[in-house]
Amino acid sequence: MTWLLIILFGFLAGLVQGLTGFGAAIMMMIFLPSILPIAESAGVASLIMAASVLTLVLRYRHDIHIKRIIIPFLVYASVAAWSVHLVRVLDVHLLRMLLGGLLIALSLYFSFNKNAGTKPYPWLVAGIFMIISGFFNGLFGIGGPLMALYFLSLANTTGEYIGNIQTFFLIDIVYITTLRVFNGILTTSVIPYILVGMVGAIIGTAIAAHLLNHLNIGTVKRYIYVFIGVSGIYYLLF
Repeated sequence: MTWLLIILFGFLAGLVQGLTGFGAAIMMMIFLPSILPIAESAGVASLIMAASVLTLVLRYRHDIHIKRIIIPFLVYASVAAWSVHLVRVLDVHLLRMLLGGLLIALSLYFSFNKNAGTKPYPWLVAGIFMIISGFFNGLFGIGGPLMALYFLSLANTTGEYIGNIQTFFLIDIVYITTLRVFNGILTTSVIPYILVGMVGAIIGTAIAAHLLNHLNIGTVKRYIYVFIGVSGIYYLLF
């Protein structure tokens, strides 16, 4: 039953990642902490997500603008490298609730303000997004929602948004996984969970990619704002 659930959540993770550009780790973290410690769960979720991310990077490789990714990643990665050590000493439940409240507020703001997110953010706002995202990525393996808003504000097409954010996540997966391995958080014992989850993730991503061909950037934005709110509710309740 455990393996079937890993495939199921991997499938849902790939589907959500393919449609919104983020969220695979969020889906996996609903289930994984019930069978693994939270630090390991975050690492396994990130690596399962790699299957979806790599698939999308290859599909949208012609829409990638690498110059838009470098500086955000450096800020994000620097914070994540620091926060990855804090999962054992911070009040994780309180932090999840704070993140949940923030995401719900952002979801409501962007859903009801039609002019929000239509142009690039000031560097101060973008920098705050990067810092918060990196912090929670190091703790839970979840840094996607605010980075999605950042890359969405720079994109003119769905392909441009998906290509850039997935390239960002691919670089991040390599980086944060290396940190977790060196810190002893991830070991070879979790490889079976990763491989089984990837099977579901690849199937879900393939279906999402087919559906995405029929969606414009405006529709994708609405999906993203709704899913950010759903993510926030999850963090508040669980």
